Order: sequence, then C-alpha cells, then structure tokens
Amino acid sequence: MMKAYLSRRYRLSASHRLHTEQFSPEQNRAVYGKCNHPHGHGHNYTVEVMVSGPVDPVTGMVCNLSDLDGFMQQRIVNRFDHTNLNLDPSFATLVPTTENLCIEIYKVINAELARVKLEKVRVEETSNNFFEYAG
Repeated sequence: MMKAYLSRRYRLSASHRLHTEQFSPEQNRAVYGKCNHPHGHGHNYTVEVMVSGPVDPVTGMVCNLSDLDGFMQQRIVNRFDHTNLNLDPSFATLVPTTENLCIEIYKVINAELARVKLEKVRVEETSNNFFEYAG
C-alpha cells in the first residue's frame, strides 16, 4: 500500500521562563542566560505537524484538512496559545524549553490522532531556532 505525507502549520504565541529548582539562581542564569529573566519572555511559535497514511481512493486525501485543523485548534492551539507555559501541568516538573514543548505536542497528537500516522512535530521558536521530535 502506498502512503503519502501531509504537513500543516499552526501558529501560537506563548511565554515561558527557563528555570529549574535543581539549580541555584547563579546556575540558572549561567545555563539559561536572558531566558531566565524572572518575568519570562514570549515567542510566536510555528508548529508543523507531519502525518502519513494511504491516500483514500474516494476522497484522494491522506486526511481531511478540516478535521486536522479542528483537532489542532482544540487540543494544541487552544491549550498553549497566549499562555505562560510554566503554568501548564505538563511543565510542573519540566523546564518549558521548546524541545519539551515539541515533545508534549507530539504526545498529545500521537495519543489521539486516528487513521493517520504522526511522523513528526516541528516547532519553530525563532527564525534561527527550531526543534523536531519524531517519537
């Protein structure tokens, strides 16, 4: 059976402070630099999701874009957009780095997406920094 790939982008804005209780204030500043600012800072993230599956012989699609968009809006964008990532329960014991955000988004999508296979999630933090996770 042949499979095709579909990638889709979503945008969200969120803030975070990179900080761990396992480090002293000095260690946090040394490791995280300006990202350890006590009031945090924000990013306009681009989240890219790649799924794969067989092309449906009737619709000609890997999956319905409206269904994928609805799922992503409900489960990812609504959850993280315009929030402080440090306050999300997933980051109660994790530093909310973009690496960890990418993994969390992958876990949520992979646990609930039906009919297609989640290949990877890519989160762009800045024009220079992006992170990918493929399970």
